[in-house]
Parts: sequence; structure tokens; C-alpha cells
Amino acid sequence: MNEKATLLVGGKSYELDVITGTENEKCIDIQDLRSRSGYITMDPGYGNTGSCFSSITYVDGTNGILRYRGYPIEQVAEKASFVEIAYLILYGELPKPRRMKAFSEALNEHAALHTNLEHHFSGFPKDAPPMAILSAMLNLVACFHPEVLEVHADGPEFDRTAALLLSKVRTISAFAYRMATGKPFNHPNPNLSYCANFLHMMFSEPYQDFVASPVVERAMNLFLVLHADHEQNCSTSTVRVVGSSRANLFSSVAAGVCALWGPLHGGANTGVIKMLEDIKASGKSITSYIDMAKDKNSTFRLMGFGHRVYKNFDPRSIILKKQVHDVLQELHLDDSLLEIALELEAATLNDDYFLSRHLYPNVDFYSGILLRAIGIPLNMYTVMFAIGRMPGWISNWKELHQHNQRISRPRQIYTGYTERPFVPTAER
Repeated sequence: MNEKATLLVGGKSYELDVITGTENEKCIDIQDLRSRSGYITMDPGYGNTGSCFSSITYVDGTNGILRYRGYPIEQVAEKASFVEIAYLILYGELPKPRRMKAFSEALNEHAALHTNLEHHFSGFPKDAPPMAILSAMLNLVACFHPEVLEVHADGPEFDRTAALLLSKVRTISAFAYRMATGKPFNHPNPNLSYCANFLHMMFSEPYQDFVASPVVERAMNLFLVLHADHEQNCSTSTVRVVGSSRANLFSSVAAGVCALWGPLHGGANTGVIKMLEDIKASGKSITSYIDMAKDKNSTFRLMGFGHRVYKNFDPRSIILKKQVHDVLQELHLDDSLLEIALELEAATLNDDYFLSRHLYPNVDFYSGILLRAIGIPLNMYTVMFAIGRMPGWISNWKELHQHNQRISRPRQIYTGYTERPFVPTAER
């Protein structure tokens, strides 16, 4: 028998369906509440509102669980490549060898940018934010492939559009970096893996190809895998909202890039590095910063701790922490910022203030250190996040179309003036 919820309001009783997900998550279905009762619900920030049905990613913040299509993040992080996980997120199953080969070949086929597109990079100021360039260039790429402006959520048209996006996002990102540093573009090499190809386009110099060590390539792959999707976060929800208007995939993910750009979302790992640099430059003790973080009158914020969803350890942070140590050892780097980070972590994990508030290190806490060790400049950190998140954005766009989800249109409670007469200019 289906479970029901009863709402008593305005002297009337309304029976509402209770929906249970496959992981026993429960929600009260209020889709027709306004038409039946005249009432809406209020939930600023949508923190307790289910906006869709999805079978892509499962997050259990209380128990620190993250799964892609049912596969635990700990297993995919250890065993899978980013290309493999992108396929899984896009199509729901791990690819068999033949499909994996075809998917990889499609990414290689679409890696290069049209020559005319390359000239557009010179139109940006040298100090233009890479996220602004990425968003603009994604929309521009669509102009050179007009077939992607049609909305196809399955079939060969979707397959081609998804491959275009997944491949060209790394080329655009690498070219944005090369443009900003005044260096010539490095064109993609089809003989390299997805991650090695990106590092080649970023760091190769004339007459000296950059060859990533297995540890560095593995670290880059891991970073992208851990960021591939994360349920209905701000940028993913943005992609869904824009896509619900039947906007094409390129414009929808370009909007996702803009949402990710915010310092409270994709920019958080940049904030961690800036915080660690400030602590190092100040010469003050870790204890003094811990005290400031606990002082409600202080403006100091401890970046990289706590999470909107996780009320336990972010499982991605545990995986990244080990990878950071492996990379530093491989590259023989002695990073003082890592030492500060470890001191901060130890201090918070032994302080009831942070423990009682579930303020554990999150994925941003270590991802910034990892990207720094690889040599990725600070202003490219959020771009790296966007490359990793692309499979999730594409899959959510695809899913909303497959579910024929109606256009997003939140309601509001109006708190402005009631009706009043217009006053002509001379009488004001």
C-alpha cells in the first residue's frame, strides 16, 4: 500500500503521495498542491526540495557515500579512467572493450578546434578570467557545428555532441592558458590518453614535448573522476534549468560553467590555496587561525572544511589526500602549504567545535594542493573542475529530456507594494 502524507491547512485536509527512491529516500509529492489548495511551499536555496528524478549519482551525506550509477566512488577512483567514468555516467553502464575503443576514438576525432576558432582567443585580454573564456568559447564552438544546436537526447546525434563537448572542453581550456601566458598553442595528439593529451596541450614547449609521469597522469585522472558528477549541485541544477527551456546542450553547459565560477561552488579550491598562502605569509600560528574561525565576530572563514551535503567525511577528500602525498613524493616537492594544510586538518579533527558541527575537510581542501603540485596555475583550478564535471552536466541535460521534464519555473511570495497609482513626473 502506498504511503500517504496529510497536510492540514486553511481548515482543509490534503492527502499527498509519498515517493520512495531506490535507496529508501522519501519525499512528499507536492506537484499539484498549488492547484488543489492555493498554497505553495517556501524553501530558499532549494535545500529541502527535490527538483527531479535521477538515476545518475547517489549521495548520502550523513554516511559519506558517493556512487556513480551504483558504483562506489572508492572503487571507480582506484580502478577506472576518466573516459571510462564519463561513458558510465553518460550511458548508465561501464563500456565493453569495443564501445570503449569507439568512445575514445570519438574523443580523439573531435579534439581539435577549427582554425578560425583559434583566432578568437586573441580577442580576449591577456588577463581575462579563464572561466569567462571557457563559457564564451563553448557557445562559439557551437556556431562552428550548427548541427549541435538541435536538441537530441539520444541516438548518434547526441553521441556526437557529447563527444564534441568532452573533447573540446580540454582543448579550449589548454588554449586559454597558453594564450594568457603568451605561448603558442599545442595541438592535440591523438596518440595520447585523455589526461596526457591535456597536459601536453598545457605544458609542451617548442622542440620539447611535455611527457607526464604515470603518477602525475594518474593524479590528473583521479581529480577528474572525483569531480565527474555530484547530484543536484548549483551548476548541475543550472544546466537542468537552462536545458528545461529546450536550450541546446552547448548553451546549457556554458551556463553551468558560469554557475561553477562562483567562489562558493567551483572556486572553493582556489580559496583554500589563497587561505593557506595568507596563513604562511602572516607568520601567525595555526592556533590563532583556528580561534578566528571559531569567533563569530571574526570575518575569517576556514576554507575547505564542511559541506552543504556531507555531514561526515567527504569520501573524495580521503582519496585525494593520499594522492597528494604520492605526487609530492614523485616530484620531490616539499610544499610548505601542504604542511600548513595537514596542521589545520589535525587541529580541526581534535577540536569539539569542528567535530560537533561536522566541519571535516572536503574535496576542495586537497584538490587545490594537488593541482598546485602538478603545475596548474591558480586561475585554472575552476576550469579543471569544469572539465571534470562535464560528464555530469551532459548526463543531467540528457536525463531531463528523456523524462520530458517541464520548464523550470519556481514560485515566489511577493513582499512588495500593493497596488498604487502612477504619479506623473511633474507631481512627484
